[in-house]
Amino acid sequence: MTTGTVQLPAAKDVRDMLTGLVGKPVGVNPGAPVTPTPDDPVAVAVYVDPYMAINALCVLDLGAAAYTGAALALLPPGGAQDAVEEDRELSGLMVEALHEVVNVLSALFNVPGAPHSKLHKLYAPGEDLPGDIEGMLANFNRLDLAIEVPGYGKGALSLVL
Repeated sequence: MTTGTVQLPAAKDVRDMLTGLVGKPVGVNPGAPVTPTPDDPVAVAVYVDPYMAINALCVLDLGAAAYTGAALALLPPGGAQDAVEEDRELSGLMVEALHEVVNVLSALFNVPGAPHSKLHKLYAPGEDLPGDIEGMLANFNRLDLAIEVPGYGKGALSLVL
């Protein structure tokens, strides 16, 4: 699929990228769209082209945000599970690790013929989103995935163009 010159990656590419990143065989299957609600905060990574125009979003529910970040930083699974099930927010260290995860995921959009995409900003779960970003979350050109990080847990991730 394409939007202009930016393409949605295949689910296999997302699986391969996450597996290589966290060093565990991350399960990736079709899933439901990730949308923020007052009870379900999400993390939103904003990617821009060389002209600073937004060309992609990566939206992660709290589980995907906590578990991918914690697995990358080799944090104990129990702390990540507490962040999801009890605290409903990420620690500073988890946000820092998540920033690295979504920064690496920008490579999914950088294919031959497409403008270079880079991470512009990460909105951690619970941070207020600007209106234009919030409006883009409902775009239809998207890839919605359910992920499972072995030893940590399940979450959901959407890539939106």
